[in-house]
Amino acid sequence: MDMEIFSFSPFGYEGAMVTVEVDLRRGIPGVDMVGLADGAVRESRERMRSALLNSGFQFPPERIIISLSPADLKKEGAGFDLPIALAVLAEAAGENTLSAGKCLIMGELELSGRVRAVRGVNAAAATALEQGINCCIVPAANAEEARSVEGMHVFAATDLKQAFAGLLSYDSWKDSKPPCSKLGQQEDVEFMPVTPELDMVDVRGQGQLVRGLQIAAAGGHNLLAFGPPGCGKTLALQKFPSLLPLLTRHESQPVTRIYSLTGLLPHNQSYIEEPPFRMPHQSASLEGMVGGGYHCRPGEISLAHNGVLFLDEASEFKSSVLQALRTPLETGYVSLTRAGRSTIYPCEFQLLIATNPCPCGNFGVPGKTCLCSIKSVEQYWRKFSAPLLDRVDIRVPVLVPSDDNEDSLSSKQLRPAIRRAVAIQRQRQGKRNHQLQTEEVLEICNLTAAAQQSLNKAVRLEGFSPRAVTSCLKVARTIADMEGSPIIEEEAMEEAIAFRRNEGGMGMCF
Repeated sequence: MDMEIFSFSPFGYEGAMVTVEVDLRRGIPGVDMVGLADGAVRESRERMRSALLNSGFQFPPERIIISLSPADLKKEGAGFDLPIALAVLAEAAGENTLSAGKCLIMGELELSGRVRAVRGVNAAAATALEQGINCCIVPAANAEEARSVEGMHVFAATDLKQAFAGLLSYDSWKDSKPPCSKLGQQEDVEFMPVTPELDMVDVRGQGQLVRGLQIAAAGGHNLLAFGPPGCGKTLALQKFPSLLPLLTRHESQPVTRIYSLTGLLPHNQSYIEEPPFRMPHQSASLEGMVGGGYHCRPGEISLAHNGVLFLDEASEFKSSVLQALRTPLETGYVSLTRAGRSTIYPCEFQLLIATNPCPCGNFGVPGKTCLCSIKSVEQYWRKFSAPLLDRVDIRVPVLVPSDDNEDSLSSKQLRPAIRRAVAIQRQRQGKRNHQLQTEEVLEICNLTAAAQQSLNKAVRLEGFSPRAVTSCLKVARTIADMEGSPIIEEEAMEEAIAFRRNEGGMGMCF
């Protein structure tokens, strides 16, 4: 058989291509499978038999040997049903029936012969294209997912009979022009429509918090909002997605791959264009946050890649979970190892933290009495640790607003400055300001003499660490970008320092 059939075994972020080979020989009729297949793959023998017969095909009366290679790689998942069935039909049809070529095939079979959707099609198509395989037969429900990989020719099948017809007509569709991706270009800055539930206009009396969120959205900076219960922290931070620009083609590809691998890609959606917004519960485990498990599944930090990870009531998370965020925040990736196999997930996420100032919530609040001891307040904040908080660029103390009737800005009013800043960053360095390395900060963050003097004064009086200085420069660069200024003025630097400085009666918390 000149047609080479491939499938995909999902594991971690990378996965692996698997060659499916079938041999028919004389002997007692039966099906043998070799190649380190797991239970779900071995069970495909019975599903394949019933699907073939119920689809009107004759099951070969010979001895069938199915080989999945490489032999030392464990094959997992139900996506091998369709490629195995088609490989058996192709071998039974004879060598001259099919055209020569390579084809990726994925799909789970029902006993009736219908093809069910499987996870990981986007990742499989991308991996196949990297290895020179530009044609695939996938379930109809996964077709848009596969078409999001530019250069991939996709044949969508609803049942086994249609899939075999696609394999027979391989020459007629393998050279067709793949549809172009609808994702925006690198320089485009677009936003999703504002819904009433996400409009910032509902956040009243919290001008400083809204300004901090606007800057955070423009530069991708991490933000901490701390204040008493009921002051509006959670309300404001939950509306943060309305300020985020849609993902570019480059940003969307790894996000779509991760959601495809986990089966979280919305039905009939070819790619993820809205930045992920993940809000895990306080009971989240270390494995749930970072990732792991038997199949090395991604955690919340990877599901928030190129998006936002929002920790509400952050002090209620386990200390080990919070500390596990430090390295991924710095590197942008996480390495997972399971049973001798390892994988690396990207996790370039923006961290939003909302917490109370103390266990009772009244520390430093005018007109209220805090019932917590100094020791309990210190223990409360020690859970975060200085290294974690040092990676937070913007810190905003939030108090209960005294005037709820104060005019507030809507998301549409906040977006123009964000659009300007993001467009400048994409054109200047191809990434957000929070991702700048130290040498890039020194090159890009040009200061006026007055701005440099303000920064030097803050270092002297506040005792800023080198990371804090770099953080101030990045935030100031974002503020200048929002104003369209090529150089950082004194006002922008002062605002950046103010967001970094320990303010209000809660300074001891840092």
